[in-house]
Amino acid sequence: MIALLRGTLLDKSLNRVIVDVNGVGYQVHIPLTTYYQIADAASATLHIHTHVREDALQLYGFHTSADREMFLLLLSISGIGPKVALNIISHMSSADLCAALQNEDAKLLATLPGIGKKTAERLVLELREKAARLAADTGTATTARPPTDADDDTLSALINLGYKEKQARMALSKIDVAADADMGTRLKAALKILSR
Repeated sequence: MIALLRGTLLDKSLNRVIVDVNGVGYQVHIPLTTYYQIADAASATLHIHTHVREDALQLYGFHTSADREMFLLLLSISGIGPKVALNIISHMSSADLCAALQNEDAKLLATLPGIGKKTAERLVLELREKAARLAADTGTATTARPPTDADDDTLSALINLGYKEKQARMALSKIDVAADADMGTRLKAALKILSR
């Protein structure tokens, strides 16, 4: 089983990369979180989950081991396959997912693409304790604050400026501002990330 790949990035797109490891090219499916972390890199190290089916062997790669572990937790839920799990991690960081699960915030989880109210409630029920253990094991922060009005306003502003919601959410998840920062401060920080 392949657990880690380190090599040259031959090709990159939002949902997959081709990694050249000593002359062998591996196609690896990635979440948006990983794409934005390696978008400007010539090489990368990816934590890999090898997913074996009857008709295919697929590789899923993550910038951090915490993201890979969260992906595996999501796969443990009946009805959630690799595509949905990858989509969830594309829209919410592992730290925020852990926090939402521990805070039993099914309402927030239900806003994720492909996750309805019932699935969100099942995620909380089945993964709450596992998420707490994952957070402790990986040092993932679990005290993420709930979204504020300033977050919502910043997201709306970014979308109005022409950014896709996925890009906007990703930028917002990466900004490093005070918890009580106003919308203008958040917007400047997000635009700085998006312009890289």
